[in-house]
Amino acid sequence: MDLYKSSLCWYDYIEVRDGYWRKAPLLGRFCGDKVPEVLISTDSRMWIEFRSSSNWVGKGFAAIYEAICGGEITKDSGQIQSPNYPDDYRPSKECVWRITVSEGYNVGLSFQAFEIERHDSCAYDYLEVRDGPLETSPLIGRFCGYDKPEDVRSTSHTLWMKFVSDGTVNKAGFAANFFKEEDECAKPDNGGCEQRCVNTLGSFKCACDPGYELAPDKKSCEAACGGLLSKLNGTISTPGWPKEYPPNKNCVWQVVAPTQYRISMQFEAFELEGNEVCKYDYVEVRSGLSPDSKLHGKYCGTEVPEVITSQYNNMRIEFKSDNTVSKKGFKAHFFSDKDECSKDNGGCQHECINTVGSYVCQCRHGFVLHENKHDCKEAECEHKIHSPSGTLSSPNWPDKYPSRKECTWDITATPGHRVKIAFNEFEIEQHQECAYDHLEAFDGDTDTAAILGRLCGSKIPEQLVSTGNKMYLRFISDASVQRKGFQATHSTECGGRLKAEARQKNLYSHSQFGDNNYQGHTDCEWLLTAEQGYGIELSFITFEVEEEADCGYDYIELYNGYDANSHRLGRFCGSGPREGIYSPGGAMLIRFHSDDTISKKGFHIRYTSTKFQESLHTRK
Repeated sequence: MDLYKSSLCWYDYIEVRDGYWRKAPLLGRFCGDKVPEVLISTDSRMWIEFRSSSNWVGKGFAAIYEAICGGEITKDSGQIQSPNYPDDYRPSKECVWRITVSEGYNVGLSFQAFEIERHDSCAYDYLEVRDGPLETSPLIGRFCGYDKPEDVRSTSHTLWMKFVSDGTVNKAGFAANFFKEEDECAKPDNGGCEQRCVNTLGSFKCACDPGYELAPDKKSCEAACGGLLSKLNGTISTPGWPKEYPPNKNCVWQVVAPTQYRISMQFEAFELEGNEVCKYDYVEVRSGLSPDSKLHGKYCGTEVPEVITSQYNNMRIEFKSDNTVSKKGFKAHFFSDKDECSKDNGGCQHECINTVGSYVCQCRHGFVLHENKHDCKEAECEHKIHSPSGTLSSPNWPDKYPSRKECTWDITATPGHRVKIAFNEFEIEQHQECAYDHLEAFDGDTDTAAILGRLCGSKIPEQLVSTGNKMYLRFISDASVQRKGFQATHSTECGGRLKAEARQKNLYSHSQFGDNNYQGHTDCEWLLTAEQGYGIELSFITFEVEEEADCGYDYIELYNGYDANSHRLGRFCGSGPREGIYSPGGAMLIRFHSDDTISKKGFHIRYTSTKFQESLHTRK
């Protein structure tokens, strides 16, 4: 080195700093002809600045630089890399770092990249980390391979590291950040946690004791919800019950009973934020433990769900609340009951029905229970049906029907309504004329009424509809081929052609008159006819239809004739006509319409045929 020498090297000098810019820590300012000692940066960068401001001319300086690894590092954060990173490290290298951070802290080490020659015992290339300042300090780990090591935390404010490479395989090496690590949980306030504080690298988190869980503030604890329940009986409720449940809760209870048991859930109280699809707060009940098990129902609102019984010996109940409206929640009891039917069908020949604490055997259609309460025997096959809807099937359904069997169904609907049969499945011995096994349908209450159809084969028949309120079905099987048979649903359809006679007959607005209001979106037509020379007289026993000034919503219309082109006798709604209605023409058309909003009790009409009368009730 040959630079002009001045006091404090004020004029010509070379300045070396420990970092990447001119304000980094100064390692030295040099001038004159004395060669400085070796300078080593604490990181991977060094700032070298030469300045000449005098008239003196000298040779200047020449220096050799080399990237070296290891060293004493005394600062609170930084990065350590293998030599030549991110390119492959050099062979036969040994680097030792001794990291020291401020007193009262620990050293945290987090790896960003790691790729060192792999070996089962890391015998060739490796990185060794020790908990302290010396090579003899406790070993934290010796690492090699391609998986990043877990984060490291020392127990004091020093950490010792050594990287070694042999003379053969070279890899990209490693890059790691070090920093001073504080144990926030050691502070007097326990990190601000109500119950437990768990220190993590560079931070901390709060935790709760068993039976509690973190509140939304992530520091305080509240009574936990959910969990695995293996008791035969118990109670569950929403968090905070009977007070309002908190927002943003997700509770899952998994109830497990012994094998051959079933679990029933009965809600004692129920009040959740609700809408039609239970989009916000809800509780789901499933058979099974997984979130995609068989769903029994998704419930919200204030209507208490019916008792729910699991399909297997376990049940999953999940409660969710959103971040807005909170309600009182729910309280429910669960109890387990042995399912005797799950083993050998309970000893029942046909069907086994589990009940609480017991079970009962049940026979298929066409059979009755034997005196021993387990076996089944053939029953009489004559059925009288008065319900507005239901199912009917061939004997022994869904197995093959027996030979030499005759069954009848006498179906009666509400007066003024027709019987409708819709087939779900159909398989009866095929014949071109259905001469062997067959099902016959008659438009009345006996087999002497007009026939609606004689059916066989495997093609599902069209729907059958009677003209009156009665239908008679008869199934016959011969001695040879048996098939699966049929299953059908019976229901009612309003309207039809009715014959007025001297004796009074009844007509009702809907099939469940007296039990339920009429349904919306209804359009019905009844045509009443009488013998020639007779008129028809109506009397309203009950009339309660939605009221509107012009009867534009729900109404009944009466016409003096066969169709709506005939003279209209009136349109009625509200409480209806106060007097009877008379039609002299031998026919009267009754039309009933309801919209999709308000529904009422409906109407009950009695009609009869009478001789012609001079006085007609005028149009309303």
